[in-house]
Amino acid sequence: MSAARAEAESFPELPLLLWLSPAFPVGSFAYSHGLEWAVEAGDIADAASLRGWLGDLLSFGAPRNDAILFASAFRAAAAEDKKGIARLNELAVALTGSAERRLETVAQGGAFLAAMRGAWATPALDLIDAESDEPVAYAIAVALAASGHGLALATSLQAFVLSLLANLVSAAVRLGPIGQSDGQRVLAGLLPEVRRLAAEAADATPDDLGGCALRSDIAAMRHETQYSRLFRS
Repeated sequence: MSAARAEAESFPELPLLLWLSPAFPVGSFAYSHGLEWAVEAGDIADAASLRGWLGDLLSFGAPRNDAILFASAFRAAAAEDKKGIARLNELAVALTGSAERRLETVAQGGAFLAAMRGAWATPALDLIDAESDEPVAYAIAVALAASGHGLALATSLQAFVLSLLANLVSAAVRLGPIGQSDGQRVLAGLLPEVRRLAAEAADATPDDLGGCALRSDIAAMRHETQYSRLFRS
């Protein structure tokens, strides 16, 4: 085996670049996690306020809980614990704080599973019954795929959390308070916090779930009746 081929095969997480990209058919571009209302309300008006908002989400909001649920589901999938997966998924859906947040996670979760089963099948995906009408949270769906394909938990967690932030930054760029260059600077500045959260979540359990990003929760609820909207959440 050539050195170049050996180096290429030493990166088993390569599929994550596709699964978590905007090109993967989950419709992530349609959701802003309440960011659209925060922009209209003036909470987010520039790169600094966006970075502060996203940093708070990493420490106290839904991305933190999603990372913990991801890690727990990843381990449950490795153990082929179908009942454990069901409990974690039920909890993940229940933790969504508003109707639009629920739509955000279950619409993407269902679309992710459908795309994976069509092109990237693995027995781990069968831990969620394909014939069931139960909604599937996005974090749980991605965790099953990563675990089933034998990817590393630490790398998968970092990529998953970063993809959540990248989608929100993309939403902010489309809403107008920042440009693309500022968006990239915000993401670059948040990388240490992404790595910190991934490291903490890797060893966390459902007992560590919790949050207090109250302004974000209010934004998601206010968005439901916002007069003019680009996004579904």
